[in-house]
Amino acid sequence: MRSRAYPVGMCRSIKTLRSGPVPASDEEITAAALQFVRKVSGYRKPSAANEAAFEMAVVEVAAASKQLLESVALTHPQARRAS
Repeated sequence: MRSRAYPVGMCRSIKTLRSGPVPASDEEITAAALQFVRKVSGYRKPSAANEAAFEMAVVEVAAASKQLLESVALTHPQARRAS
């Protein structure tokens, strides 16, 4: 049986990036992507054989995250009030 100490599917070290009208920085998005890839892959630092795949995954997750954040920012109530 799995522990329920944290919400299902949430990595406790990944920061929530959509928390208000101020957009997350590229640095914050990349850091969250790195944490996600580490969690999924099981690697803190990949071997030389896996490094390229690991780094590409970080880039792709960061890009998808940025696109998502830009899309949902338009529907965030505080963002609508600020504009």
